[in-house]
Order: sequence, then C-alpha cells, then structure tokens
Amino acid sequence: MDTTGTERVARDGRALAAAGTTVLLWASAFVAIRDAGSHFGPGALALGRLLVGSVALLALLLRRGEGLPPRAAWPGIAASGVLWFGVYLVALNWGEQKVDAGTAAMVVNIGPLLIALLGGLVLREGFPRALVAGMAVSFAGAVVVGLSTSGSGHGSPLGIGLCLVAAATYAAGVVAQKPALAHASPLQVTTFCCLIGALVCLPSAPALVHELGRAPAGATLDVLYLGLFPTALACTTWAYALSRTTAGRMGATTYAVPALVVLMAWAMLGEVPAPLALGGGALCLAGVAVSRRR
Repeated sequence: MDTTGTERVARDGRALAAAGTTVLLWASAFVAIRDAGSHFGPGALALGRLLVGSVALLALLLRRGEGLPPRAAWPGIAASGVLWFGVYLVALNWGEQKVDAGTAAMVVNIGPLLIALLGGLVLREGFPRALVAGMAVSFAGAVVVGLSTSGSGHGSPLGIGLCLVAAATYAAGVVAQKPALAHASPLQVTTFCCLIGALVCLPSAPALVHELGRAPAGATLDVLYLGLFPTALACTTWAYALSRTTAGRMGATTYAVPALVVLMAWAMLGEVPAPLALGGGALCLAGVAVSRRR
C-alpha cells in the first residue's frame, strides 16, 4: 500500500478544506462590513475586528501552549502584520466608502494576480500554465461581476487609489507571510500578525470608543463577528493552507469570493443578482478549479 501517497492526499484534502473555510468566511465579511461601515469609520472598524481577533487568538495560543515564534519568522510576520492586517484593512474599508461595490471588486481583485506575480518572482514558485490560465479566467469573471453591480458612477480617484493600495498590500502581505510559515505554526503567525495589525490601527482607538457608544447592537455584533470568524478563524485556516501550497495557488482560490458574495447578498440582503453577475460568478469558480489543477 502506498502510504506516502495516501498521506499526501489526506494532507491536500485538509489544506483544501482550510482554504474553503477561509473563502467562505471572507465572503461573509463583505455583508458584515456593509452593515457595520455605516456606523464605524475605516480605522475604527479595522481596529475593532483586530482587537477581537487578537484576544481570541491569544487565548487559543495560550491554551495550546505555543509560545513566541522563532526569530527567523519575525521579519515575515512583521511585514505581513503591517501591510495585510493593518494597512490593507483600513484602505479597503475607506476605499469602499468612496467607490461603488462593483468598481471596488474589480480593483481589489488585482490582488491575486499580484500574489501570483510576486510568488513567481520573489518566492521562485514559477508560473505554472494551469495557474496562469485559471487566474485569467477568474479575473475575467471578477470583472463581469464588478460590471454587473456597478452603479452609474465609478467613484472618486481617491477611492480607486485606496482600492489599489488594498490590493497591493494584500499581495505583499501574503508573499511576506509564506516564508514565516516555514519557521512558525499557522496559529503563531496569524496571532502575531493580528497583534501587529492592531498596533498599526491603534491611532483609531479614540474613534472606536466614541463610535461603540453610539452604534446599534447589530453593528457591534458585526464587529465581533468580523474579529472572531473572518479574522481569527479564517486567517488561521488561510495560514494553514498557505503553509502547504504555493502563494500563487492560494491567491487564485480567493477568486471564489466574488461568486459567494453575490449568492450571500441574494440570500441575506435580498439583493437579487443580475444574470451577468451569476455568469461572472460561474467564471470565477471555473478559474479557481483550473488553477488548482496540478
């Protein structure tokens, strides 16, 4: 019996399940952000979810008896914490206040393309044909979804610039995180990335305190949800999957998010998607399937 092959299939299956959990929870975050964003500013919303996530992750880290990451992991953790957990969240929250959802989706979805490019150049992962083809199909699907949900105006140049910053910092943060996972566990990396991101957002603490006093209970629950699930849980399952595959393939997986957002908005917000959005979502999922081929 080929035990090595069986173990590899089981390991790949766990990584795929972790990636699926991440994508599902990150898609749900768009619904929560939309609801909370009318009551919390960009920095306050980012800080709130990072503080909740940090508390949950630290509690789990202590329970599992995992200490500080090794010294070799800290450069990647610091870079990812500042860029992805800090700057990305604030830029994304702010950008979505300046542009319509469709334009934001199209601009931010440059991120996975940048991950594949940086992964191939910086991490020497190369450019497999299946990955390149899948990314092209998924990006086309994301553009279709974006066009189908765009309003009459595409927002301000500031908003588009902020979404570009979000895409770039997300990609750079993922590529920085990958080497750190060779030296520390996914839980260690996620916990300290989250803590560093919270430190970056700490200047928004007075605004967070003020807005918590005025926000309705539902918006506060949104912040708790964002911290516990799309941040603490989803970022840990992301790190677990990333430690077992390439950054480029993981980035391509996130192209399933636009398709799931369309379906979740339909089910939870009563926003009936246009046929074009459903077609774009199908393209996103098809591209992900192609990119995951060996």
